[in-house]
Amino acid sequence: MHSFTELTNLFCQQFKEPQFPAEPGGLYEPASYFLGIGGKRIRPVACLMGNELFGDIQEDSWRIARAVELFHNFTLMHDDIMDKASLRRGQTTVHIRNGENTAILSGDVMLVQAYSCLEELSGNYIHWILKLFNQTAREVCEGQQYDMDYESRDKVTLEEYIRMIRLKTSVLLAASLKMGAIVGGATRHNCDRLYGFGKNLGIAFQLQDDYLDCFGDPEKFGKQPGGDILRNKKTCLLIKAGELATAGDIDKLKHLLAVQPANKTEEEQKVAGVLDIYRRTGVDNFTRELIADYAKRAMQHLEEVVVVNSRKQPLQDLADYLLHREY
Repeated sequence: MHSFTELTNLFCQQFKEPQFPAEPGGLYEPASYFLGIGGKRIRPVACLMGNELFGDIQEDSWRIARAVELFHNFTLMHDDIMDKASLRRGQTTVHIRNGENTAILSGDVMLVQAYSCLEELSGNYIHWILKLFNQTAREVCEGQQYDMDYESRDKVTLEEYIRMIRLKTSVLLAASLKMGAIVGGATRHNCDRLYGFGKNLGIAFQLQDDYLDCFGDPEKFGKQPGGDILRNKKTCLLIKAGELATAGDIDKLKHLLAVQPANKTEEEQKVAGVLDIYRRTGVDNFTRELIADYAKRAMQHLEEVVVVNSRKQPLQDLADYLLHREY
């Protein structure tokens, strides 16, 4: 059995190999550049972990892991275009660096390359892998559409928000674990329980990201708090504050959200004002309790996987890694 860190290092070493041909450079170089920016590689490693939970890692799991990471980066490159983002992990985004048309096309070729990886699968489970991969790809697109729809809506319910992050964020983690389990020869029961583990873990992770964006220690979290507030992003905290706030605080919140800060001081004032309302309404505690609830659901699913408990330790460590970041 490998630890999450060990598998991450092994995957990153393999993924350093060129994923694209050299020519035409205008198409493939931006795609290679984007992959080179890096990332935690959580989803492809989850596929390997899903396989190893039930036996030795098969070559097909490495192929699926590459497909998952290529698909994930395809979505990120296109997300950057839609969000008009200038930076990705501190590096210039492709649509800024190479132009929007190139970013669209280079993202497209990443998706094609992902399916090329799946083409190489040798097991008789290829039908089930393709079905799950396609279902997941469609759901990720649905989640992104909901996210865009919510930007123009005055009100979004917490249930709608959870649905959106489940589709946009957590289903790919869940499917990665399940595809690895399928290759590993797991029963349908075990595959479904592992999917439930990943789905709930992914929701908890995104909720925690929302929380840390507001209340995280900037030195430990790696960025200044309040980015979501400055973008008026409808996170769990903002949605719940709208439900719990007094009429007076609702008016203050609307006023703060209407502010378009012109300088750093105004940004800090907006963030501080919204955070004050979050604390008064108790949405900070509510969100932490919601994170704990989804984390508990995830671990219950993992407990129901019928395999020797000692083999589950790497997945428990993965949950700890994702959810025990510093507040």
